[in-house]
Amino acid sequence: MIRTGFRSVAVSLTLVATLVGVAAQQPSPPPAQPRPAAGTPAGQPAPAPDPQAPADPNAPPPQPTFRTDINFVRVDAIVTDKQGRPVADLKPEDFEVLEDGQPQSIETFKLIRVDGNPPPGESAPREINSIYAEESEARRDDVRLFVIFFDDYHVRLGASLAVKAPLVKFIETQVGPLDMIAMMYPLDPLRAVSFTRNKKAVIQQILSWQGRKYQYIPPRNMYEEQYANYPTQIVERIRNQVSLSALRGLMTRLGGMREGRKTVIVVSEGYTDYLPPQLRGNNASSGMVGRGTSALTGDASIDPVGAMAEDRNRFFGDMDIRMLMRDVTTDANRNNVSMYMLDPRGLAGFEFDINEGVGLTMDANSLRTTIESLQTMAEETDGRAIINSNDLGSGLAQMMRDASAYYLLGYSSSAAPTDGKFHQIRVRVKRPGIEVRARKGYWALRADEAAAVMAPPKPGPPPDVNVALSEIDKVARARTVRTWVGYAPDASGKTRVMFSWEPVGGATGGPPSTGEPVSQVTVMAVNEAEGPVYRGKVAAAGAAGAAPSPGGGQTSFLITPGAAQVKVSAEGTGGGVLQSDVIEIAVPDFTKEPQVVGTPALFRARTARDLQALVAAPTAQPTAARQFSRTEKLLLRVHVTGAEPAIRLMSRTGDGMSALVVRAAPTGSPFTHEAEIPLASLPAGDFLIEVKAGDAADAPRRLTGVKVTG
Repeated sequence: MIRTGFRSVAVSLTLVATLVGVAAQQPSPPPAQPRPAAGTPAGQPAPAPDPQAPADPNAPPPQPTFRTDINFVRVDAIVTDKQGRPVADLKPEDFEVLEDGQPQSIETFKLIRVDGNPPPGESAPREINSIYAEESEARRDDVRLFVIFFDDYHVRLGASLAVKAPLVKFIETQVGPLDMIAMMYPLDPLRAVSFTRNKKAVIQQILSWQGRKYQYIPPRNMYEEQYANYPTQIVERIRNQVSLSALRGLMTRLGGMREGRKTVIVVSEGYTDYLPPQLRGNNASSGMVGRGTSALTGDASIDPVGAMAEDRNRFFGDMDIRMLMRDVTTDANRNNVSMYMLDPRGLAGFEFDINEGVGLTMDANSLRTTIESLQTMAEETDGRAIINSNDLGSGLAQMMRDASAYYLLGYSSSAAPTDGKFHQIRVRVKRPGIEVRARKGYWALRADEAAAVMAPPKPGPPPDVNVALSEIDKVARARTVRTWVGYAPDASGKTRVMFSWEPVGGATGGPPSTGEPVSQVTVMAVNEAEGPVYRGKVAAAGAAGAAPSPGGGQTSFLITPGAAQVKVSAEGTGGGVLQSDVIEIAVPDFTKEPQVVGTPALFRARTARDLQALVAAPTAQPTAARQFSRTEKLLLRVHVTGAEPAIRLMSRTGDGMSALVVRAAPTGSPFTHEAEIPLASLPAGDFLIEVKAGDAADAPRRLTGVKVTG
């Protein structure tokens, strides 16, 4: 639902709601996470050792612990001297935290101090080439996370060109080897926002920026085409909704990555819901239709009644945009994200170009409103507004100092408010001559919201349902190659591990996102009990052969059950490594179970003839993909012993839909049974395929998640 304050814009309600949902789409949040505390992330870090003690470079990154107390509040405090340098020798007793003027007892205290460089003697920073690497590296305390949000809807073309040089210099000189950076535009889906340590890639994206504030033609995508013929004033409101909703989604995404401080650099000229009459038009595709005005008098030639209407429009427009901005800053505070609002105009003298005919008074009011919006969002999230200065580099350098040393304070609110109101936080340090910066406060939960948070969790789907569905999204985020690992029993008593890989572009598709085709994949498996148990190169076999192939290749090996690691390195045609990743696996012991269900494997075919070839091929290569079109044919194979398997199609909630016909797999296959999956009759959406050893309620089963597209 669109929040429009005291007004409603009926003509754009449905469309805006659709656009906002698209702009802010994101993976479903983990169901086990409790709702954040009153206006804050719902957790606190585990008790930390002395912050001055040297860290063990070989220790794994600490995992955060979460509290269920909805009244727990966490505050990041940046303490600097008069020269802006961080003060890093304070103790808990040096701080005083006040909530609504009442002192609070500090329960958790930690100094976070990083510089973006690996500790002496540590190996080179890990390359971020998979979702697994991104998640594990983001949890490290010595890694700083930055997102550059380029709001092209609110940046003019000239300003976007001017801001490139200082940002490129910032990336080259200020960002450290351990730092992780992501880029985002307002219409980017969150699943497409990925972090990297590749500075060259970030710089190339910055150099491609093009602002389009007040530019409506041509539409850049299908979503903009839907409202291309709307009045310009409606289009501007839609753009505000899209941009600010995208920021809200980003805050939630960052909050799920780790508890520590995250930084978002918002490149924007600010936000306002008021468009002067001179820039209004009945059709955005026809350009802006202006009204006569005098640049010297500063106002449009409208009568007093019209002037009062314009003042009313500006007043309510300001209220609307402030409500949207408050939602963004509230989510930022809840997820411990600081926003640094960077005005690409530098020292701005005017909001509008002279050819747009906006008078001086109206121009000055609009400029003030947009700058104040940047200041508000920065101050409310413990960030800074980099505005009114042509030296943007100094502001970015100060941002890096802020992210390099800060104190993490936590307390349980003594008032425990559940009134849904804003509660002020003040952090003071008893030492004179220093400056403390912290967020201004938080919005408490209402009584009904608090009751919902504290209520016992509603029974949800079994854990294996969530695991199977999460695999769909993990596979979709692969950048270079997709991999599949399966297990089946073997007569030797060991477990057979089956490995398959395919390029993201597919057997007949283009090269992966790196721009270079993959020639082979090196696989090395290490078992805790035996050490290295397998090493081999799996060359790309293409689509040749009697059965359809997804491209890539496959191999298998025997291993003793237990914990193991599989290191996968994808090599390009030029000989370089395009992707390297370590997959942690838990090899099951099938010898201890009377009924065994191995890992189901999926095989895709484009036509009925291709499906017949698959059915006749005992050693066809499984696909690692989990997204399929309804026009495709899908075959499942699995190793089941101890009972006749039951295979059925299920909804994403785990409810049964239809049983499938099961038959024996062809002789020579590592699988025992197979079934065809009917996709043509399914609507678009997520589904589960259940393989069960018999019909008993407690029989072992395995689920495979698939996404069906139109």
